[in-house]
Amino acid sequence: MSHAPGRCLILACGNTLRSDDGVGPWLANWAYERFACEPGVRVLSRQQWTPELAEDTARAQSVLFIDCSVESPAGSLRLVSVEPSTTGQGLSTHHLGAPELLALSVELYNSMPHDALLLIIGAGSMELGEQFSSSMEAVLPEACHLLEETILRLLAGSAG
Repeated sequence: MSHAPGRCLILACGNTLRSDDGVGPWLANWAYERFACEPGVRVLSRQQWTPELAEDTARAQSVLFIDCSVESPAGSLRLVSVEPSTTGQGLSTHHLGAPELLALSVELYNSMPHDALLLIIGAGSMELGEQFSSSMEAVLPEACHLLEETILRLLAGSAG
């Protein structure tokens, strides 16, 4: 996806071979196409968030993390603020959550985004497969709308 630094970093994760877990990459692709002409938006999609992403996170003025959750009701949407936090057992070298990635950005680069949000989509299925569950299919239009509104708001807030 995009390689230029941006005011607004969209950072999605998920596995496209695990049904609803692929919603993060799907929404990242949607955002990439929707904001292709907006130089302030940078979109990255990975199977998991790793420590290498701390520099990208530290350089962004705002970051919007996108992930699904089996702990949320299937087909639900939540947009929450994210604060830096480390796990009690030290940072994993293979996978980080949004709070740990922000903490690593501060630790390594003494910087973090002004705004950090996490869009959580409730997963109905994590079975092997490339098809979304019916609950995920049903929430995609609303997720795209919320994603678009949030990106536009973040761009407006970081423009001045």
